[in-house]
Amino acid sequence: MLQLAFIIFRKDSYIFVEGKATSDSFYIIHSGKVRCSKENGIGMETNTILGVGDFLGVISCLSGKPQIETVVALTDVIVISVKREQFPDLIKNNTPVAMKIIKTFAARMRQLNETLTKLTLKSSIIDSPEQLFNIAAYYERLGKRDIAIYGYYQYMKACPNGMQIEAAKMRFVTLKPRSRAVYFESPPDLVRSYPKDTMIFSECQSGFDLFIIQEGQVKITKMVDGNEVILAVLKKGDIFGEMALLENKPRSASAIAYDACKLMVVNSQNFNQMVTTQPQLIARLTTTLADRLWAMNRQLENTQIRDPVSKLFDMLALQLEKAKIQVSSGVPHQFDITPEDLANMCGLPLDQQGPVVQSFIRDQRVKLVNNRILISDPVGLIKTASYFRKVK
Repeated sequence: MLQLAFIIFRKDSYIFVEGKATSDSFYIIHSGKVRCSKENGIGMETNTILGVGDFLGVISCLSGKPQIETVVALTDVIVISVKREQFPDLIKNNTPVAMKIIKTFAARMRQLNETLTKLTLKSSIIDSPEQLFNIAAYYERLGKRDIAIYGYYQYMKACPNGMQIEAAKMRFVTLKPRSRAVYFESPPDLVRSYPKDTMIFSECQSGFDLFIIQEGQVKITKMVDGNEVILAVLKKGDIFGEMALLENKPRSASAIAYDACKLMVVNSQNFNQMVTTQPQLIARLTTTLADRLWAMNRQLENTQIRDPVSKLFDMLALQLEKAKIQVSSGVPHQFDITPEDLANMCGLPLDQQGPVVQSFIRDQRVKLVNNRILISDPVGLIKTASYFRKVK
């Protein structure tokens, strides 16, 4: 039987402190009010007042990372303490609790995504379906017809009277005989296989499925100023595509099979069933969202590093932190990204990437193996990145 503890915090006491070690518990406010504040990475402090029924410290607790905000009691506060290992049992018997946390996380991710797009990529989010044609045309110019044809199909579906509809029809007919693209429509299959370099879904496309990687890798990308920016490379066990399902809004990025992959599919119907029947899966999804929110908050700090080479090293350290990789001093670590991928992740303009990348790979701490980055001392990398964030 689930047993939860009650804790009292007196007025003006600190409940959590930004940057301090993670807690193995989070809190649900039973009575009273608190103020949550944080340095948001762009030199401004944000403040939020929370009260009965709100959650404190969930992101840090579930992600196993340092606190992302400072929480102070504005009144005497009574909280319900939930330990990390109790979370699946909590949501098993309290579906509304799980859905409130998930939807709160989804809304915060959407806001942070918009902020990061503007700061990192110096661009605004485009969610017009007309963008689907531009995405398809971009990949066709690169010779990636299996990705391009998917984009043309989604454009025809979303914009039957669009400005580029005739061109899209022509390109689709031309590319179709040689295409390996799969799943132009969303079938009822709960497991799908995608060949390498085929599109799973496109930025600006409507969609209602989330995916869990069972085999292979998936590249998450975004089109910025007519060029592809790699946001992440996901591996077995990772979850993606949840934002469209949870918020019923267009996809904010594209998902492409980085190599041949097999995916488990969760749609809105079986998602609602899973919330009540598979608490372990919902707990895993919630933990994934907590991990991403922590990483997005951490990435805000990266946007403030002025020196571009220092920015690359910090972004590389963030990849280790996101993956929760246990590193040892003097033991090299091989990344599965190229220097160009790293520069894209930092949002460096294409015309500046060449000299910056050359300076980065000339550093004695960096080696390239098949054009993938190898760091000789990952512990030193994390310490150096922490210093870069402090001096900016």
